[in-house]
Amino acid sequence: MVEKGREVADGARWENRCWLFLVMVMTVFVALAAGLTLWPYVNSHLTHSEGSDKVDEKYSKALKITNQFFDIQKSGKLEDNRIPWRGDSGLEDGMEVGLDLSKGMYDAGDLMKFGFPMAFTATILSWSILEHGDQWKRVNEFEHAQESLKWITDYLINAHLSDNVLYIQVGDPELDHRCWERPEAMSERRPLTQINTSYPGTEVAAETAAAMAAASLVFKKPDSTYSSLLLKHARKLFSFANTYRGSYSSSVPQVQKYYNSSGFEDELLWAAAWLYHATSDPYYLNYATVLNGRAFGNWGSPTWFSWDDKSVGTQVLLSRVNFFNSKGTSSEEILALQMYRRSAEAFMCVLLPDSPRATTSRTNGGLIWVMEWNPIQYAAASAFLANVYSDYMLESGTHSLYCDGKLYSPADLRNFAISQADYVLGDSPLRMSYLVGYGDKYPQYVHHRGASIPVNATTGCSDGFVWLESTHPNPNVAIGAVVGGPFKNDSYIDSRNNSMQGEPTTYNAALLAGLLAGLVSTSSVPKSFT
Repeated sequence: MVEKGREVADGARWENRCWLFLVMVMTVFVALAAGLTLWPYVNSHLTHSEGSDKVDEKYSKALKITNQFFDIQKSGKLEDNRIPWRGDSGLEDGMEVGLDLSKGMYDAGDLMKFGFPMAFTATILSWSILEHGDQWKRVNEFEHAQESLKWITDYLINAHLSDNVLYIQVGDPELDHRCWERPEAMSERRPLTQINTSYPGTEVAAETAAAMAAASLVFKKPDSTYSSLLLKHARKLFSFANTYRGSYSSSVPQVQKYYNSSGFEDELLWAAAWLYHATSDPYYLNYATVLNGRAFGNWGSPTWFSWDDKSVGTQVLLSRVNFFNSKGTSSEEILALQMYRRSAEAFMCVLLPDSPRATTSRTNGGLIWVMEWNPIQYAAASAFLANVYSDYMLESGTHSLYCDGKLYSPADLRNFAISQADYVLGDSPLRMSYLVGYGDKYPQYVHHRGASIPVNATTGCSDGFVWLESTHPNPNVAIGAVVGGPFKNDSYIDSRNNSMQGEPTTYNAALLAGLLAGLVSTSSVPKSFT
């Protein structure tokens, strides 16, 4: 993972002094440059493309496929099961403390429920539905996406036992990884892990607050009672996270090997930003801007958006306020919002391949590539943010993005997002899709227990490893799975034992789904989530 506060590779670092002066100077300069220097270029690139309101069948098909992975990952008593090789599982999760934690989703190819990345999955899925709900509807996947989201939020509600107690994990990863079995056949003990005032976990509590706040907006119209319940939990979890500050990696050392956190400040801002969108309560905006923006906001130093680092996500999300909803905010808040927006733009400049600030962290085939473990997470996350920011620019009539002497249009950002989506879907040196079930060629040996073991096989914890070692392709297709991705030389080893490249995560599916939904068509984004 990239440590929080560490710059994106090759991204220029802004000086951490004279911020307000810099904002005013840059704003004037960009306005003059856009208005006087390259207006013909900007004007000609203002829209994405001719006829772009039509549904793109490629992305529509890929989105429908991706959305099925959430069904594969479901725990609990399944309802309207769409996956023939999946059944009920985890029905006793939480019973030892009198809770129903049977729902939720398994993290990856294993049978763990890790609350931190699961909550992130819910936040991203909510964000996509809020920004591109019309596109989800146009491909008839809107209700399906809502159902998947609610499967997670039902679990998160039950996991929040009291104001300052949150269960963040079901299962022991050490015990779980000694087994290779179908979720329906689980028999090992499933211990629970909680955070509380004595053993805090600010980043997990704050991410869960963000997930519930974002989801409350999704369900505000179809189910106002459920929306209010989510918002009630979100407020309490944010208070818990902010009052009892401490990293869950310290309180729960066993997570360091699996989902180690590099800090919690970004999650506090991320949660505050979502709570502001959900409530319009000025406290949360003031918290994220005047009170903590400079200290926690990582202004001007781009980092990679992921389950662990929400800095750039917050910068883009608060740019939305600057673009559309800054009326009534104080001058101090407006200046801080401008800093969030400039920071988001700095990240966009890093992504654009011909920008003076362009990162070299990409494969020869053009995929953003940060590290060997799960590189597609970073590519999909970056592309998702780029496309969202492109939509903000279009909707607000913002013609250009300034990157060290060059101007770029919303279409340039969208084209970058398309390049990342297309690579994942098979436009790569290997001509292989990294989305299982899409195209003629995709991974056959995905590191996924349920997919690798035949439904009629009778196996226990340890004797199921015969299926891990099998040389035959998976008998069950994990449709919608987004594997980790290629090495930096664009190569990929399709082996079930290659968990580094071949294990799909639920949040990968959420990030890719969010990206694809935005590319289905170019319908306008809403100026307000409420």
